[in-house]
Amino acid sequence: MSSVVKSQPEDLILDQTLRPLRFSEFIGQEKIKENLKIMIGAAKVRKEPFEHILLYGPSGLGKTTLAHIIANEAGSNIKFTSGAALEKAGDIAAILTNLQEGEIFFIDEVHRLNKLIEEVLYPAMENFKLDIVIGKGPSAKTIQINLPRFTLIAATTRIALLSSPFRSRFGVHYRLDFYNHANIEKIVERSARILSIKADQKAFELIAGASRYTPRIANKLLKRSRDLAQIRKEGGLTAKTVKETLELLEIDPVGLEVTDRRILETIINNFNGGPVGLRTIAASIAEEEETIQEVFEPYLMQIGFLARTPKGRIATKSAFEHLKLKHQSELV
Repeated sequence: MSSVVKSQPEDLILDQTLRPLRFSEFIGQEKIKENLKIMIGAAKVRKEPFEHILLYGPSGLGKTTLAHIIANEAGSNIKFTSGAALEKAGDIAAILTNLQEGEIFFIDEVHRLNKLIEEVLYPAMENFKLDIVIGKGPSAKTIQINLPRFTLIAATTRIALLSSPFRSRFGVHYRLDFYNHANIEKIVERSARILSIKADQKAFELIAGASRYTPRIANKLLKRSRDLAQIRKEGGLTAKTVKETLELLEIDPVGLEVTDRRILETIINNFNGGPVGLRTIAASIAEEEETIQEVFEPYLMQIGFLARTPKGRIATKSAFEHLKLKHQSELV
């Protein structure tokens, strides 16, 4: 598995059902919510679109959900696409020229945009104008089209891949951080109510503990636990069922899955705890560097099991203890 829990087909519909529609329903990220409320409220008073927004942080923390909430709170329509879907300048031009005044344009995984499309966006974001080149060579000429005033919301898991000129054109940048245990519990409880799942508090605690502090993963674990409870015709979701679900998914109580453990065990067993380079780790476990960097490393670093140094990755003493392996200092 390249992620903690594989999505099932019905998850696409359920994820829409569980997605908060208003700030009041969105749990966590309090500072970001407060700032967004002020910005949206002020823009309404001025009767103009608010500034372009860049949302970044690890996947599954609610960037897309926040974009939809912003649109709902502002009373605006939202059109969305992904960076990978925009292959040529004509693709972005077609979308921009079809926007209405005050609409929101959302681009997910914006770091995957190619540089030519970025350059088309510069005048569109700054001056609400679109420059189109007609023809080639000496006879080519540029036509400028006026665009309606819109707001661009972009989301990325890798903000460092965005060029500085592009980042600077966003009025506000917000980083979504991992949630704390209490907030994840509240999210799971809310999802259980929506899905009419009866569960005891200990079940919620176990799901929150294994969720990697990520709402998307917490909801998937809840649904997989519910599946097991339904197959066994249990009246509700118990701690025992959650534990068995985690075992079936090969996820331990702190949310580590097979690949997480392979990364740590490779650093510890093959390289004496590190430091070791990302490329070497990827080759050792037959995984892509980008996947390790985007999916697994953020959480391992968040819980203090992995550290980055100028010389490479290091497994911390906490990682040794969790895997029940002896640290070098204990071998002396």
